[in-house]
Amino acid sequence: MRLAQFTTTTCLASLLAGCATQPEGNDIVVTGQRNETTTEGAPPPSPPPVNIAGAPPLMVKAAPMRAAPGYYVPPVMVATDPGRERYDGEKISPVKLTVTEPVSTFSVDVDTGSYANTRRFLTQGALPPKDAVRTEEMVNYFRYSYPVPEMRSAPFTVSTDLARTPWNPETRLLRIGLRGYDLPRKDRPPANLVFLVDVSGSMNSQDKLPLVKAALSGLAGELGEKDKVSIVVYAGAAGMVLEPTNDTRKIRDALDRLQAGGSTAGGAGLQLAYQIAEDNRIQGGVNRVILATDGDFNVGISNRDALIEMIEKERDSGITLTTLGFGTGNYNEAMMEQIADHGNGNYAYIDSALEARKVLTDEMASTLFTIAKDVKIQVEFNPASVSQYRLLGYENRALREEDFDNDKVDAGEIGAGHQVTAIYEIVPAGAKGWIGPRRYGDKPAPAGATKPGELAYVKLRYKLPDGDTSRLIERVVPAAGLQNSAMPHGDMAFAAAVAAYGQKLRGDPLLGDFSYRDIAALAGKQSDFWRQEFIRLTAVADGLSGN
Repeated sequence: MRLAQFTTTTCLASLLAGCATQPEGNDIVVTGQRNETTTEGAPPPSPPPVNIAGAPPLMVKAAPMRAAPGYYVPPVMVATDPGRERYDGEKISPVKLTVTEPVSTFSVDVDTGSYANTRRFLTQGALPPKDAVRTEEMVNYFRYSYPVPEMRSAPFTVSTDLARTPWNPETRLLRIGLRGYDLPRKDRPPANLVFLVDVSGSMNSQDKLPLVKAALSGLAGELGEKDKVSIVVYAGAAGMVLEPTNDTRKIRDALDRLQAGGSTAGGAGLQLAYQIAEDNRIQGGVNRVILATDGDFNVGISNRDALIEMIEKERDSGITLTTLGFGTGNYNEAMMEQIADHGNGNYAYIDSALEARKVLTDEMASTLFTIAKDVKIQVEFNPASVSQYRLLGYENRALREEDFDNDKVDAGEIGAGHQVTAIYEIVPAGAKGWIGPRRYGDKPAPAGATKPGELAYVKLRYKLPDGDTSRLIERVVPAAGLQNSAMPHGDMAFAAAVAAYGQKLRGDPLLGDFSYRDIAALAGKQSDFWRQEFIRLTAVADGLSGN
């Protein structure tokens, strides 16, 4: 028996879903859920489809039949609303009283998808849904002037700075910035990448599959001699269209000939992609699946749980997952972000060829090459210096205090050169806060007993990519200047402006009357293209919101 071979023309997706074309002899017909062998007397094959591009047929192999029991996720046909996008929004972080909750713990987040997706809404003339906005992804979309680490063995620098809050004279902003080690090109490990491309019918629009092709073609141009790429597609079922190669022309030709149509067997596609990644594993290298889709997986809740279980199992074996989101209407961001988090990877939304270049070419090393995993931050505020605080963003990255020292708890990954910024809004002790005094509330300890020269104690815990035991970095944030902090300027002002932008889009009532025009003024004049675009987007949001 030999594997069936099909052409990836307009009939590719329907063939993968089990269309009428029959293979020769005792070939396997790919139907998505079972294997069928032809027998003598079977009807003759249908005429081959016309290759409208004029390119030679691209061959698709049927999925290997060696799936691990219990981890196969069969395609499930579920009706979807093409006009409904799905987001897992969280409520804005509440204010904390330092005397009762002095410790804040969260996992880092280097995803940027929320910013690009928000930009897509604004450029199309609409404000984004509040659930689609994550402030930390807004802030982390941009680069800041943090010190560069000198050694790979110590992959981070940790910076802190303090400023007066532009929208509230009673509070201050504390910024914590991490800067990852830059990995020189000559030191990059070889990469075994599997491009997993959704070619289902929902991808048949100009902002989906054509943009996927452009994005992945750009990444193919960044390959080194030791890197290799395989391409897997899925519609009604999954198939491999390109065996591992580092030939850029072959990769681009294979991508160029993909066509969309059919239902969406996302679970089966991921399973096959992981199998291909395992078959071609590079010991000591990067082994990663890159999923490009609108996130419209036709799987039910139980199958989604099995999908997550499979992703976590592969993550633990060293195969990671990056998700790239595309399109509008039925975009399922909730799925995209969730599976990237469970897969020890990252999530980006691609709304243009420029964004594709930014994520997969300009920031390719950050996207693909992990320098630290399970990165957690814990901040303990000194009640003698800070009476109340709140973290701007990171709602879906919150951890329990006891999770910080537990190396079994999964957290975020950081790629080469990545930066992570967290901004707290804090109330100095004695200043007017958001929460009024309690009649029976506890009183803070005397200043002399709680290190009056300290504002906070910052701890960072991380593991090296091949490590199982975490390492610890600790920093004291001095209280000097807390009472007389100046207004933010430079990088700090821009970061504060982006944080305010995210919070305003989310409807944060604690911003008061701080307007989009105030945000643009705080951002100041910028020479960087992406920062200039941000200022233009504040004007768009201002026009759409009327305030």
